[in-house]
Amino acid sequence: MNRHDRDAEPGRTRMPADVDAPDKVLYGLTFRQLAILAIAALAFYGAWRALHDLLPAPVLLGAAVVIGGLVFGIAVGRRDGLSLDVWLLAAVRHSRAPRALSTTDTTSKTPDWVQAPKNTVMLPAPLKLPADTIDDSGEIRLGGARAAMVAATNVNLALRTPDEQAALVDTFGRWLNSLSTPTQIVVSAQPVDLRSHARKLAQAADDLPHPALADAAADHARFLDDLAQRRDPLRRQVLIVTRTGVGERGEHAARRRADDTVRALSGLGVATRALDGAAVTAAIAAAADPYRPPRPGGLAAPDTVISSPRPVERGPRRKKRRT
Repeated sequence: MNRHDRDAEPGRTRMPADVDAPDKVLYGLTFRQLAILAIAALAFYGAWRALHDLLPAPVLLGAAVVIGGLVFGIAVGRRDGLSLDVWLLAAVRHSRAPRALSTTDTTSKTPDWVQAPKNTVMLPAPLKLPADTIDDSGEIRLGGARAAMVAATNVNLALRTPDEQAALVDTFGRWLNSLSTPTQIVVSAQPVDLRSHARKLAQAADDLPHPALADAAADHARFLDDLAQRRDPLRRQVLIVTRTGVGERGEHAARRRADDTVRALSGLGVATRALDGAAVTAAIAAAADPYRPPRPGGLAAPDTVISSPRPVERGPRRKKRRT
């Protein structure tokens, strides 16, 4: 295959990797960087006009070189994929943010009959979650809007022919062009608990009717257990979050959008399903703490009364008599 044939293949388009990079305005600098340098230059000019009669010129020039170097480093430097000024601003916000959050009202005044402690105690700040409730059908209430989740598998385009790749990309492009509300696609990697699968498989191997089948199941259980000890297996999870539009009416509008997404993506050859309330709750909990296994039994509803188990009543013990 020559170069002309490769260029003529359908579905192949060169795209730059830095499509989200800001535009360069002057001397390879962005508008944000130029604004930081311009503000620093104006501040130095004002300091020079105010202090040139009080301090000698070499002192002012030395301070200008040091401060100018710091400002230039902040303007053009980057860390963790962010510009240094944005990174420093986030660090300042994080240092000033409260360390403890609570869902209860912490702004109410303490009653007069409560003896306040002498030392100043920092109360937790109110925790504001974006989601209000999650109903049984899987709809998430976000204030005035609603959202729903769709779980999907992935497609390996490298194993498809050029014509199949072009058809899949065209189908995915038609779904993207049909979107009229904000839609989020979240691709994450989550750990897989192979030890529990190996344990269940080893227990089920004893009940198999044929000895050869039981040996194969036990050997596969040992393989899974060895793989869990040597590696950290991960699985890829794809979640699509659909939201309702502004002023869109209907109690189940977000659920209908999720069902439309399932039907539209069925042409890609992926397994899709709209998540119900329990699955949405588990997905959000896993996103908050992906390395903690889910708790069995799920979470209790907000209006559920939680009580401790009733102790088992036992009769008085009888002493054995020795004969």
